[in-house]
Parts: sequence; structure tokens; C-alpha cells
Amino acid sequence: YQRRVHGKQWYQRRVHGDLIKCNSQANPGLYNKGLFGNARTYIKSEGLGQMGRGWAPTLVGYSLQGMGKFGLYEVFKFQYANMVGKETAKKWNKTLYMVSSASAEFFADIFLCPFETTKIKVQTEEGYAKGLRDGYARLIREEGLHGGGAYRILPTLWARQIPYTIIKFVAFEAIINAIYNYTASSLGRPKDSYGKAEQLGFTFAAGYIAGVICGAVSHPADTLCSVIPKLEEGIQSKFGFVPKCKMILNGYSGPEGNVTGIGMGGLWKGFGPRVFMIGTLTGLQWFIYDTWKVTCGIPTTGGGGKK
Repeated sequence: YQRRVHGKQWYQRRVHGDLIKCNSQANPGLYNKGLFGNARTYIKSEGLGQMGRGWAPTLVGYSLQGMGKFGLYEVFKFQYANMVGKETAKKWNKTLYMVSSASAEFFADIFLCPFETTKIKVQTEEGYAKGLRDGYARLIREEGLHGGGAYRILPTLWARQIPYTIIKFVAFEAIINAIYNYTASSLGRPKDSYGKAEQLGFTFAAGYIAGVICGAVSHPADTLCSVIPKLEEGIQSKFGFVPKCKMILNGYSGPEGNVTGIGMGGLWKGFGPRVFMIGTLTGLQWFIYDTWKVTCGIPTTGGGGKK
């Protein structure tokens, strides 16, 4: 029970930063004062009690995505290694990590997309819904599940999450191996000289650094994910993904509606809170993943550690 409560509280704290980030991306005219200034603006406008808005679709969506991502990553890595042979897989291990993580993320985002759309609407559209239950129901009722609202941002989600996940796995593998290579060569301590808790500490540190890197690479697409659901329905129904991106960058005025261009600089709105949030999230994901491996008697990532 305590683990469930702490998990919910951690997700609520994560949502605080995500909520400020999404509003700075979707409503840059109002939220343009940096992380803490935007937080004060939001609290003044909506009240302190609304800072947790959107925690439930975040929890459900990213839980489903995480299970799909990490589980399918191992499946694809195993299958692709068998397809090309062990020697080839060892020689081209980074390519194997990239293809496996991209394949896993492709399917994981299908699980995530309806809940990410619900979260964005709950957090950025005043009066849309209180949370997951009424927000998801309204989304499906008004915009549909297939070919419409619930999966409207899926191409943008792929553009954000697939590069993000490739870097998450490839950078993490490289960083954790670099840590153990350093400790072995400079400190004279190979990986198996460290206990489980110390190895998990290295895992979290490597995951955090990898999260900062992949958060930076994927941030422009994250901004598009926040802005596209707020475009007027006339634009949504007539234009495809690429024209919408051009409108968001350069602006548009026509019979279908108006879009205020944000320019290249606008793609980086909310960068600070997102990188902090993603670094922490990625570090914790790898920590949980390696903790599960240790529990099952499998060495932590990065070589043959203690079982």
C-alpha cells in the first residue's frame, strides 16, 4: 500500500513540472516567465489545488508505455540477434540496440497515445475535464478513437519518442559501460566488486544522464505534441501532419482557422522543466528495471555483476 501511495505522489510531482511545461508550449503568450514564474502564473489563475491536474492519464499512459517499451525491447533484441547471428549481433551491438528500441517504442506509443492526448487536453484546455475518467470519455465521444482525436498526435508522438527511446537505450548502455570501464581502469574496481545497491546507484546516474540527452533531442517534437491538439477543428480535419507543423512554425490564416507561428525558438519552450523531469524519470525507469533484474537473479545492466 505504501509503495502505491508513494508511486502516486511521485507521479503527481512529475505532473507538476509536466503541466507547467505543456502550458508554456501550448499557451506561450501567457506562460512566458520561466519555470517558477509560469508556476506562479498558473497557481494564481487556476489555484494550487489544480497543480496535480492530469496525473491519472499520465500514470496510466506512461505505465502502459513503459511496460511495452522495456518488455518489447528485450523481445526484439533477442529476436534480431537470432536473425543476424550472435557474432554479428556482438559486432554491431549499438545498431542492434537502436533497431530493437525503435521497434519497441513504435508499439509502446500506440498504448500511450490516447492517454497522452487526454492529458494534454486536461492540462491545457480550461474546463475540458477534471481527469482521466471524464477526459478520456469526452475525447472518445467527441473526436473518436480511430482516425481522429485519440490518435491524432501519434505521428508526432513517434517523432518525439522513437529518437528519444533510441538515445535512452543506446546512451544508457554506453554511459553505464563507461562508468564501469572507468572504475576498473582508474580505481582498480571491476563491476563485480560493487554490491547490488552500489550498482543500482550507478544505474540511476547513467539513466539520469541519458535522460537529459534524449530529452534535449526530442524536445521540439514534444512541443508539437502539446500544440497540435489545440489547433482549430477546421485545420485538424483538412491538413496533414507536415502542413500542421509548418503552420505552427510559420503561422497561418485561412478559412479553416488561424495559427500563431511560434518560430524555431518556440519549439524550445518548456525545455528546462522537461529536461529535469525526463532525467529523473529515465533514471528511475532504469533503476526500477535493474532492480527487477536483480530480484530475478539477473545481473544489472552493463556487464556481469553480482547476482
